[in-house]
Amino acid sequence: MSASTTPFVVSPGAATRDAFGIALRDLGHSEPRIVVVDGDVANSTRTEWFGQVFPDRFFNVGIAESNMVGVAAGLAASGKIPVVSSFAAFLLCNAYDQLRMSVAFPHLNVKVVGTHAGISIGEDGPSQMAIEDFALACSLPGFTVIVPSDEAHTHAAVRAMIAHEGPVYLRLGRPKAPRIHEAGSSLEIGKAYQLRDGSDLTIVACGLMTAAALEAHDALAAKGIHARVLDFPTIRPLDVDALVRASRDTGHILVAEEHLAHGGLGSVVAMAVGSHHPCKLGYVNLGNRFAESGTPEALMETYGLTAPHVVEAAVKLVAK
Repeated sequence: MSASTTPFVVSPGAATRDAFGIALRDLGHSEPRIVVVDGDVANSTRTEWFGQVFPDRFFNVGIAESNMVGVAAGLAASGKIPVVSSFAAFLLCNAYDQLRMSVAFPHLNVKVVGTHAGISIGEDGPSQMAIEDFALACSLPGFTVIVPSDEAHTHAAVRAMIAHEGPVYLRLGRPKAPRIHEAGSSLEIGKAYQLRDGSDLTIVACGLMTAAALEAHDALAAKGIHARVLDFPTIRPLDVDALVRASRDTGHILVAEEHLAHGGLGSVVAMAVGSHHPCKLGYVNLGNRFAESGTPEALMETYGLTAPHVVEAAVKLVAK
């Protein structure tokens, strides 16, 4: 999707976990090396759709995330392309040591897919909300980290993930995601996508916060503030060139993400901007706190992850 001047209208599409399930099943026909390792949550992660078509390439090892990763590592070492999938909190937090030593250290071609990420999982509560997964995944040497914003980019992300040689973490959500990119859009690992242009500040976002950034763009325009909006589906590797251009052209960068303040997209953007072209920075995130149980809409509002909160932070930033 190229930069547009058309006002953003929220149009709910499929959840990114649903788009993943469809894309993975479809790729199974053309790539026989794909195998899936599940932790007894295939009906939630949507990997069951792959298993229904390719039962001999689907392995449910039970509620044992560390073992899942070990099995996936062995399959990768045998020449397969294993997709290991569970709730993001279970995979990244429970199996971190195995991801570190069995996947990252030998740099194996394992695809780690964490669904139900962020506080937008809703009523399941903080024990199942991955809010530190960006930081954990980015700290694993050699891992690529992808966070698509909608259905179309998730389809593209799955294709890019399978084609990429090396370990990948793909973060997905539970709720329906607003449509942002056109069906059939491509996703290039390491590339940011400019959705709107502006000269006063740049809003850098990923995942569900990209739609919030687009809504904020229109509200800011009504206030006479012209915001560039960049969708960053790849947190690692980072599109440093896009950030340098944004810093040079707009002088202010606001980072919006459904993650803790430390170690997420804001942290890597700050490092890149600070190293290459410093500018004024602002952040919209969870801060330093856990969330609670509630509806996704109520939680996003309570914890400051909506378009009005992005607008408020943007106004403060450009006033500095």
